[in-house]
Amino acid sequence: MSERRTGKAIMVQGCTSNAGKSYLVAALCRALSNAGYRVAPFKAQNMSNNAGVTANGLEMGRAQIVQAVAARVPPDVRMNPVLLKPEADTRSQVVLMGKANAELTALPWRERKPRLWPHVQAALHSLLAEYEVVVIEGAGSPAEVNLRSSDIVNMRVAKEARAGVLLACDIDRGGAFAHLLGTWQCLEPDERALLRGFLLNRFRGDARLLSPAPEWLQQQTGVPTVGVIPWLPYTLPEEDGFWAGDQNQGTGHADGFVAIPRLPRVSNLDEFAPLGGLARWVSTPAELQGARAIILPGSKATLSDLNWLRQTGLAAGVSRSALEGVPVLGVCGGLQMLGRSVGDPEGVEGGGHAPGQSAPGLGLLDLHTVMAIGKTTRQTTLHDPETGATLQGYEIHHGVTEAGQGVQTLVPGLLWRQGNVRGTYLHGLLEHPAYLHAFLGWAGLDAPDPLPALDARLDAIADAVQANLDWNLILELAGTGADRSAHE
Repeated sequence: MSERRTGKAIMVQGCTSNAGKSYLVAALCRALSNAGYRVAPFKAQNMSNNAGVTANGLEMGRAQIVQAVAARVPPDVRMNPVLLKPEADTRSQVVLMGKANAELTALPWRERKPRLWPHVQAALHSLLAEYEVVVIEGAGSPAEVNLRSSDIVNMRVAKEARAGVLLACDIDRGGAFAHLLGTWQCLEPDERALLRGFLLNRFRGDARLLSPAPEWLQQQTGVPTVGVIPWLPYTLPEEDGFWAGDQNQGTGHADGFVAIPRLPRVSNLDEFAPLGGLARWVSTPAELQGARAIILPGSKATLSDLNWLRQTGLAAGVSRSALEGVPVLGVCGGLQMLGRSVGDPEGVEGGGHAPGQSAPGLGLLDLHTVMAIGKTTRQTTLHDPETGATLQGYEIHHGVTEAGQGVQTLVPGLLWRQGNVRGTYLHGLLEHPAYLHAFLGWAGLDAPDPLPALDARLDAIADAVQANLDWNLILELAGTGADRSAHE
């Protein structure tokens, strides 16, 4: 363990994936910022295809970008030094300190640790030296004993930072106390010593009915339950998976919906959250019936997901809908699929296909894409001639796309149109109200009520979390005024 640390560290770990760690870290970052602390988030290693781009063109997980916003600091790749982007069930692209690394991507999983840990250490200690508090997010569960030897994200990070650890479980799933007790039992004694409290997350109901379970759990472990966080109605961009609204989407609006194919390697899907209840994720051609618009989302494995579209019949269904006049929008990988061809001569995407493979696209845009070894990652601003709006977003793609004579180039290299079919490399189009209203207008749909601004959601989440946990413990872990004065 290094002695370079200066700032304090608080860590949120989980009994399982999707226990709400990213959400809780964002809440703590905002609450501590509100309390006057200089705070930064940190997650040593993400596995997610939901990524964004920093101001200097480096790639990092969306969850840590949101947490940086919560902390009121600029997103910085030190906050997420390792990002794993799944390309297939057994293969992930390694993004190290914001840049794709082909050499590390080729290494077996367990051989990466000695190459990655020094970067994690350096990023962590750099943040601890710069900020008063670093709020750290774990990954999956520290109880995965099969992964202990290759751990660079859970208890090894907690020990390196000397963090006070809060262990969270999703009580809405059931079995919460067994999850907490079982996780505690899987920890080594020096790891248990860092555990300061249990959090029951996403609770619905009367908290008085929990007794005597928290008391029983403390008798078994010596660890108190320090928070019962209610189910909160405020969504945030997720680290991975579908946003919360998708879990309760029903069947869309009676007067139509926007269909989005649920690609196996879908990426950056949170950008469609502004569609609200109009969005319906589809997996079969029959589910396209009644769609007033279709969006092909981004993909980390364009050729593989294009093949999936064909196997499911969705490719034919999307093409048929487009010919019938339904507006179609392709974003990044979706744009590439809408073109005439996609080639990968260097095998950049992986995903099980051999170098040199190419495939015909849906042919709805006269575009040809070739995957390049170099990766484009940048924040981008463009002027859309159709809507007259200035649109800001980001690009993350290996593809280089050339336009033919049959397509209208609205913005060179970024935005194309062919009749009712449009494609773009700009992530975040629908997060701009002007483009959202225009797109839904082409489909004859009214825009839903807008989401509250991200900053307002973060404030509401922080207030609710702070009110439902032992805030004095958080302040103790964050350090006293005397601790803080060392940074002045």
